[in-house]
Amino acid sequence: MAGVSSLSLATAREQLEPRLAGASLALARDLFGVLEILDSNAGLRRALTDPSRTGKDKAVLVDQLISGRVSTEALGVVRDLASGRWASPRDIGDALETLAATVVIAVAEQGGAGAEGLERLEDQLHAFITTVASDHGLQRALSEAQASPESRVALALKLVPGAGDAAQLLITQAVASPRGLKPAALVGSFLELVAARQQRWIAEVSVSRPLTQVQHDKLVSGLNSMYGRDLKVNVSIDPSLVGGVRVSIGDEVVDSTVATRLSELRRKLAG
Repeated sequence: MAGVSSLSLATAREQLEPRLAGASLALARDLFGVLEILDSNAGLRRALTDPSRTGKDKAVLVDQLISGRVSTEALGVVRDLASGRWASPRDIGDALETLAATVVIAVAEQGGAGAEGLERLEDQLHAFITTVASDHGLQRALSEAQASPESRVALALKLVPGAGDAAQLLITQAVASPRGLKPAALVGSFLELVAARQQRWIAEVSVSRPLTQVQHDKLVSGLNSMYGRDLKVNVSIDPSLVGGVRVSIGDEVVDSTVATRLSELRRKLAG
C-alpha cells in the first residue's frame, strides 16, 4: 500500500488510537465481520473508494449497509475509514484488516500489563508459524479449499493449545479468511503489527555524555511519567547533541533542541 492509501491508513490509525484504551475483542470481531462484507462485494468496495464521492456520501452508504449489524463503535471506525481516499478498492479492505488486528493487539496489551501482554501474544503467534512451517501436510490442510473454514480453524487452534483469546482470534481470522495469502503468512503480517506496537514500550535515548545512576533513574522516572507507562529505556552516548537529549519511542522522535517537551526532563537530569 502506497501513496494516498498509506496516508489514509495512517489517518485511520490515528483516529483509532483513542478508542483502544477501552476496546474489546468484540470490536475486532465486528470489524473483521465488516471486512468479510467488503471482500464479498466488489461493487461496495468500488463505491467506498470512488474519488468522486464525498466522505459524507460514503459515511451514509456505510450507515445504510451495516448500521444495526455491528456496534456503534465499530460503525464509527468504518465511517472514519471510508471517509479517506484510496488508490484501489483492495486497499480499503487491507486497511480495515490492519485496524481490526490492531484492536486485537491492543486488547492483549491491556490485558497483559502492557509489554508483557504483547510478548505473550508474539510468542503464541510465532509458535503457530513455526509449527506450520515445519509440516508441509499442515500447510496444505490449512489452505485446503474443499475443507470448511470451521474445520480448518479447529485444526489451527489445536496447534496452539495454550494460546490466549487474542492469539486465537488472529489465527482464526488468518485461517478462515486469508485473503489470498497462506494462513501462516497472514499471521506473520499480524506478528509485524505486534512488533510495531511493542516499540511503544521502548525508549531509545541519546545523551551527550554518560549519566550517573541518579540521572539515569530520573530519566526513566521522567519518561514513564511523560508517556504514562513503564518503558524500557536504552541510553546511548552521542556527543554531537551538545548537551541535548533525543528520545525515540516508536515512530515518535523528540529532540530537546527543537522541542520544549523535554525541558523539564533536562532540568531533572541537570539536578
